[in-house]
Amino acid sequence: MQVFGLVGNPVGHSLSPPMHEAAYTELDLDARYVTFEPAEGDLDRAFEGADALGIAGLNVTIPFKQRALELVEPDSLASRIGAVNTVDFSGDTVTGHNTDAVGAVRALEHHDVALDGTAVVVGAGGAGRAVAFGLADEGMGVRIANRTETKAHALAEEVPDATGHGLDALPEVLADADVLVNCTSVGMAHDDDPEPDETPVPSSALHADLAVLDAVYTPLETRLLRDAAAAGATTVDGAWMLLFQGVEAFELWTGRNAPVDAMNAALRSGL
Repeated sequence: MQVFGLVGNPVGHSLSPPMHEAAYTELDLDARYVTFEPAEGDLDRAFEGADALGIAGLNVTIPFKQRALELVEPDSLASRIGAVNTVDFSGDTVTGHNTDAVGAVRALEHHDVALDGTAVVVGAGGAGRAVAFGLADEGMGVRIANRTETKAHALAEEVPDATGHGLDALPEVLADADVLVNCTSVGMAHDDDPEPDETPVPSSALHADLAVLDAVYTPLETRLLRDAAAAGATTVDGAWMLLFQGVEAFELWTGRNAPVDAMNAALRSGL
């Protein structure tokens, strides 16, 4: 039996286990997906133990994505992003990858969004970095908008064909854009506000020629996506990005085409 899993802290509410287990069931694979929650300073020992125990692969989530980069042989994309969210123990060398970038790309492609022209990425944190590099690698020009404008400029200096902007520039940079991806947590439900009505993007800046992906998936229908739909834009909820980063990890580990429909059904049943 092969063992895969997720390492993070906390991981109790992760939707990765049912998503991956559904894939194993669908393809009749002798595999299991489990969660691990080491203390924040113990990732080194966790990876050593995983390798020694024959664990085949691990997903990595907060707060370990940056530290994981230092413990594995990262691929080019993970190195540029500066974070690892998928580790493969199967070869002679433990390798690190970042499937967040591909998750966004495949989510948009699944909805027949052409990845040419210009993309606006809102947010310059971990998710914003991954998505900006992923879309740039597809050949898109990338405009990065962030609350702290200096962070947007700093990221834009690393990403090919990218520019940095403050949030106040969104109406201008979205006017002729083709894709918008929200990589901030604005609009995400939490204990203090289970039904948020917030968006990082003015509704007046949205238009029918946009495809809008919101990385937030709780709730699935954010205010940004409602505003985008009202403007006639193509909308893609955040669960698709979560799904396809998992699909990419599954295919990396197993060399098999992932059963996307089964994984999607399991993921959405947990939301």
